[in-house]
Amino acid sequence: MTERVTQKVTRKAVDQHAVGRAAVEQEPPTPLVSQSVLPPRQHPRDHPGNSLAHAWRALRHRNFRLFFFGQSVSMIGTWMTRLATSWLVYRLTHSVLLLGVVSFAGQIVSFALGPFAGVWVERLNRRKLLVWTQAAAAFQSLALAALTLAHVITLWEIIALMALQGLINAFDMPGRQSFLVQMVEDRDDLSNAIAINSSMANGARLIGPAIAGLVISAVGEGWCFAIDGVSYFAVIASLLMMQIKPTAIRSLTSMFEQMREGWDYVRTFRPIRTILLLFALLSLMGWPYSVLLPVFAAQVLHGGAHTLGWLTGASGIGALISGLSLAVRKSVVGLTRMLQIAAAMLGAALILFGLSNTLWLSLILMVFVGFGLMQGAAVSNTIIQALVPEEKRARVMSYYTMAFFGSAPFGSLFAGALAHRIGAPHTVMITGACCVAGSLWFTYTLPKVRAVMRPIYQEMGLLPKRELEVLSDEQ
Repeated sequence: MTERVTQKVTRKAVDQHAVGRAAVEQEPPTPLVSQSVLPPRQHPRDHPGNSLAHAWRALRHRNFRLFFFGQSVSMIGTWMTRLATSWLVYRLTHSVLLLGVVSFAGQIVSFALGPFAGVWVERLNRRKLLVWTQAAAAFQSLALAALTLAHVITLWEIIALMALQGLINAFDMPGRQSFLVQMVEDRDDLSNAIAINSSMANGARLIGPAIAGLVISAVGEGWCFAIDGVSYFAVIASLLMMQIKPTAIRSLTSMFEQMREGWDYVRTFRPIRTILLLFALLSLMGWPYSVLLPVFAAQVLHGGAHTLGWLTGASGIGALISGLSLAVRKSVVGLTRMLQIAAAMLGAALILFGLSNTLWLSLILMVFVGFGLMQGAAVSNTIIQALVPEEKRARVMSYYTMAFFGSAPFGSLFAGALAHRIGAPHTVMITGACCVAGSLWFTYTLPKVRAVMRPIYQEMGLLPKRELEVLSDEQ
């Protein structure tokens, strides 16, 4: 009886996924990442080789290499602006509630526009779209810099500019995620490109706040915004230097029909639905801790902007370690287990961080928080990118964007309001407990997710047969 039920579940999963892949399978010339097959004797696990070279293999693609170096410069500026914005708001208002309000304003716009943005991204040239979003982001940061340096900035102007950034991110994030496929010609290297992109972002997360803390202490927040505005031109230059193969735009149905099709796919496909739900929970309860960091730096640890920079940098170290650990992976086997562990680690670290009032212990805990957060985000991204068919990629990645930008703003608002009543330490302890609960829920649902993924991996050829035999034990 059990075998019969399992067969029905797996057969249904393969049929359901096949519907989404039908258009792609009629065009054999260019395989997707999900169709790439390495013969067992050539699989990376069978050849130890050079692990370091394997970890950076996606950089052999010229377009991705250009993007990597341009984005590296820009992300340092982005993290400088994030820290400087938090410190500026706290300096002007001394209100944890308003810290949450500003974060909410910047992210709720991205959430509201998510489904529309995903459809529009599929209709546009993605490189041109990214050039325009980067130019708009540069304008936003330079406007923030001009107002701050002129000493006329107000809370409402900060909120308005954060909302503008949310509008830009609504199109930029799904565009960037789906553009990876065009930058990395060998689909076998796509998961490595995602891991390297994560490592790069988190290296910037380590460097940017450290620089921002020094700049704020020396000359104020305005120069952080100015540096960020100039840094966007590095990304624009890298995009213009790329040599992208033209892709034919399919005849498209109405926007509403495409939105409904994307929603139905995400809603009914168990692996993506489950992973997005967990990622949304981690975004709701895990990410908002960063909104409260200025309070911990100033009131709990009795420091200043430099203390905030150290805390943010420590979480960046953990996130960087997370990205590097994914870059050296040679198989997708084990990623669902890593997602399970990351959620539990994040929750436990936040609970202990709320109990700590010692700087060195708080810095250590921030390393674990950064690792758990980024591992959850990057692993979710990698699994979804591997499973989703190409013709739905931008729409599905827009829901990935919504899982963050839809949950994080409400989490920031919730964390700010709760901290206003019971204090920042107790707030992060509560949010950490919710992350642990999410890990337990994911553990409970994981067998059903694996039952669906196993035949899909086999159909897509992501794993050699030898690995399929142990997938149920190692996944």
